[in-house]
Amino acid sequence: MQRFIDSHPFIPFLIFPLFWCAILWLIGKFSGWSALAQRFRLTSSFLGQRSSFQSARMRWGANYGSCLTVGADASGLYLAVMFIFRTGHPSLLLPWHEVSVQRRWKMVFFRYVELTLGREEQIPFRISGRLADRIQAAAGANWPVEAVT
Repeated sequence: MQRFIDSHPFIPFLIFPLFWCAILWLIGKFSGWSALAQRFRLTSSFLGQRSSFQSARMRWGANYGSCLTVGADASGLYLAVMFIFRTGHPSLLLPWHEVSVQRRWKMVFFRYVELTLGREEQIPFRISGRLADRIQAAAGANWPVEAVT
């Protein structure tokens, strides 16, 4: 085996990118991102307000730590993943009628908001209260009515 690797030194440079892409693709499947992409893939450019380096949690505990660009305008909620993590994660634009606010809660000093993305898909999307406030301000009157708990 070592002789093969010595005679083909480019093999490790091929294996790592393939492994990287496979892991990202699996995360996209498990988190629900790929399910959302089937209906909400962004086909044009998004011109609304954006916030880069944001974090969120999705289905099955998938954590998108400081790698999201989240935006909003009157048309909907924009989600994109940083370029290096984009495999299996196309940019999304969800219309506001496909987004619902499930709950808000506070843990010690941190506020969180859980949105549900897609009426059919029902993908949880947990973000900080501060980010939710920015999205709500950008959405204006189109922000979804919050569920009564």
